[in-house]
Formats: sequence, structure tokens, C-alpha cells
Amino acid sequence: MGSVLNDQAGNIVNMINNGATYSDVFVALASIGIERGNSVSSIKKFLGSRHLVKRGLLSDDNLEVAVASAVRETGPTFGRKMMTGYLASKGLRAAERRVGSALRLVHQPYHQARLQGARNFNPVPYNAEYFGHKLHMDQNEKLVMFGVTHVVGVDGYSNRVVGHATMPIKNNLTIYEEVFRPAILSNGMWDQVRVDCGKEFYLCLFMQEILSAYRYNTAREPYKQTPSTKNHRIERLWPEINNRVNYPIKEALIQLTDQEIIDMEDPTIRFCVSNLACQIARIGVGRVVDSWNAHRIPGRGVPNALGEGGCFKKINEDLLPNATVAANMYLGEMGSSLTTPTMFGIYPFLTEEDCACAEQSFIEEFPDLTVLYNSIINNDYRKFQEAVMCLINITCRYSDP
Repeated sequence: MGSVLNDQAGNIVNMINNGATYSDVFVALASIGIERGNSVSSIKKFLGSRHLVKRGLLSDDNLEVAVASAVRETGPTFGRKMMTGYLASKGLRAAERRVGSALRLVHQPYHQARLQGARNFNPVPYNAEYFGHKLHMDQNEKLVMFGVTHVVGVDGYSNRVVGHATMPIKNNLTIYEEVFRPAILSNGMWDQVRVDCGKEFYLCLFMQEILSAYRYNTAREPYKQTPSTKNHRIERLWPEINNRVNYPIKEALIQLTDQEIIDMEDPTIRFCVSNLACQIARIGVGRVVDSWNAHRIPGRGVPNALGEGGCFKKINEDLLPNATVAANMYLGEMGSSLTTPTMFGIYPFLTEEDCACAEQSFIEEFPDLTVLYNSIINNDYRKFQEAVMCLINITCRYSDP
């Protein structure tokens, strides 16, 4: 076997470097009459024995380095599937099996914790016929007591997250402007929007109905409101965000409240905690979403690949006004106004100059917020807690009359 493949070593390496798969190499060799010693497995062994890998794939040593770096950015809860997705979102390709092996090697305590905390998810019967059939939207309020709320939009067919936002207090205009509108403009019109029975999606549902004639299948109801427990596609995503974003932040802040270091009844402290926690949470949610969209779902595929091309029906931006205009349309049509976006706590600064000075002072102390997130998800809350106290002190200094 070795001599046969050795004779074709140059051709094999060239094919691999030009993007050919092992199967492609096998077929090419067979086409020129090489049968003995020619198989996919023998080609893999041949390349492996010479420390050659397909272009774009990481060697074992480089993979371990990449995974170790990624663990510092994602914390202990990313298993092989989500870690493979996270690496893919950064342009690094490796098979799930190899990523799993690297995870076991680079941080054994995290690997054992994942094994002990593993849970099986029972499948829920669900049907979406194509990308653009159903858009699921839901809010997550695990950090509502600290002024952080997430809203996410997911396509039912592909499981792809098509929009997300983190805000101090859930709000119709913010959800429309930061989740619904960008999702529609980027992907097109969904046949049906599915939400829970809350009031925070009224503006999205109003515009979905206004534009219902622009959908691919106009025979479907433009939207449905159901209990959150039946919003299946979103419910599967929330545990990922809770474990990787909400719970670490919550633990760090609860420590401060339990020790009476911060008083969440104070409006200035509420403002500061919410402001910083939202920024840290956005970093985490962004990483989870990128990983989720790039990871392989068994029996389905990769969300990004399944959602490529978007919805069947696109829509002109002129038909989808900004939140302020849409809210005025809602007022004129429905006869009631929607609450404008509000802060958590009270805005403490007397002038915009005071606010800018406070922001600059904080940036000088903590120039890179990703460092805070990387620490907090690896169970080191100290840096984030110090940043919270620093922001409170700076805010008080620039807001005192």
C-alpha cells in the first residue's frame, strides 16, 4: 500500500491542498487504475503518517492551542458540538471528535463537570417546512432584577438565530428596532411569527399583520401567540444562554448583594449595574449565537447552512419603517400608545459632558470588557465585581451636584 501511494504522493498532496476530500482522492486514483492499496482509510493513514492534513484543518497541536484559548473565552459549559461551532465561527475547522478529545486534554476539571451535569433533552414534535415558515421570538428575564433582558428571534426550520438584543427593560420599540426589523431586512418576510402572550411583541405583530400580503404563503395566519413552553425552538436555546451568560453574571452580582456591598434599591446603583451587566451580557450572547449558528444539530445540519439564502420573499426597506414611525402607525391604527424605551434606575448625570467624562474614566480603568467576560465565565468574579464598584464610584463622582 505504502509504495503505491508513495508513487502518487505529489498528486495526492496537491489534490488535498486544492480542497479535494479523501473520497475525491480515492476516486481519482481509481480512475487511473490504482486499486490495490487504494481506499479512503489508507489515504487518511498515508497522510497522517507524514503529518499532512487537509488545508484549513488544524493539526492536533494547533487544535489544542485553539481550544485552550477558546475555553478562556467561553468557560466550562461548551461541549464538543458548541465548541466546534465556536471554532467554526472564528474560521477554524476541526471534526467534533477531535474537538472533544482536545477539550478532555486541555481542561480535565471542566470536562468532568460537563459529564456530571449532562442532561438529555426529550425531542418535541415540531414542523417547519422551510426557512421563512416560522419566526419564533421570546424574551429571557433571568437577570431582570439586575436590569438585563434578552430577546431572541429564531427561524423554526433551520434553528438559526436571526436576531437578538439585550436591553435594560423589555420594550416594544427596542424589540422591533433591534430584533424584528433587522431580521426581516436581512432575511425577508416570514410566513408566521410566533410569540408568547406578553405585550412586549405588540409592535412586531402589528407590523407583521400590516405586511402580511408580502409573505410567501399568505394562507397562513400571520402570527400566533402561545404559552412560552410551546415556543419550542426558542426554549431549546435558552439553556445555552443561561449557562454561558446569565448564571455566571447573576452569581457575581448576588455575591455583592448578599454581602451588602451594593444596594439594588438605590437608583444610581441600579443604573450602573444594569449598564455594565448589559454590556458584558451582549458579549456573551454574541458568542453563544455565533457558536449556535455554526454548530451541527444532529439530524438537521448547521443552522447557518440551512438558513443560507434567507426567506423566499424579500421586502423593501421602505415598507418597514423605524421604531418611532411604526409606533406612530400603531397609535393611529389601534388608538393606544406604546411605552418608549426606559432605563433601569435613574439617569444620574446632569449633563452629557459629565456622562462622557465618566465613560472615559471607566474605559481608562477597564479598556477591554471581553477580559471581564472571560473571567466571569471561568468562575473568577473578582474582576467583574471590581468593575461594578469602579463604575458606581465614578458615576457618583461625576453626578454629584
